[in-house]
Amino acid sequence: MMFLRFAMIVSSILLVGISQAANPQLTNHQQQQASASEKKVSVTGAPEAQTGDQAKNAGGIAPARPKVEVRKSSDSSRAKGDINFDDLSFKLEKDAKFNPGLLTDEIKKLDGVKVKLRGYILPSTLFKETNIDQFVLVRDNQECCFGPGAALFDCVIVEMVPGKTTDFVTRPVTVEGRFKIDTEKYKYPNGVGPRGASHFAIFKIDGVKVK
Repeated sequence: MMFLRFAMIVSSILLVGISQAANPQLTNHQQQQASASEKKVSVTGAPEAQTGDQAKNAGGIAPARPKVEVRKSSDSSRAKGDINFDDLSFKLEKDAKFNPGLLTDEIKKLDGVKVKLRGYILPSTLFKETNIDQFVLVRDNQECCFGPGAALFDCVIVEMVPGKTTDFVTRPVTVEGRFKIDTEKYKYPNGVGPRGASHFAIFKIDGVKVK
């Protein structure tokens, strides 16, 4: 029953992803945000930083985007089960077909281990806000971390053990439970999803506590 409910979630996300792919126009909310950003003026009266295109037009060279620093857990933290999403990353392009051979030895060693992982509860995958027994944990609070266009290792399915539930919050949470690698349960129907992806998740945690 739990997996059936989750399949319904995935179906709804697929419909949204397909709709966005077919109609790439911004939503009204996004348009308002974009308009507000364009009109934003510095409180001090100083000119705002140039965008990449503006800098390119002014100087002929667009500034390089800063790289996100990878910060894997230390050996001592991993020994205590404290991990982060960087510990779950491996070489796989977004929306690419998953191959189990891509998993690193470090990731494989986490299978079956009790862990603590910090992230955000993804609200778009919830049926309710209280007494939640399953949800998607993502590395940040952006919707892009799950489904089409997201990195496969930026999300973890959390299924609370019988008798345990949690409530939705917007702040980051730490999930405690047993980490598992499941390369079968979270496949798209027939292993074919949007843009060629084969899975919407491969990691899960049998959650015992969310705090």
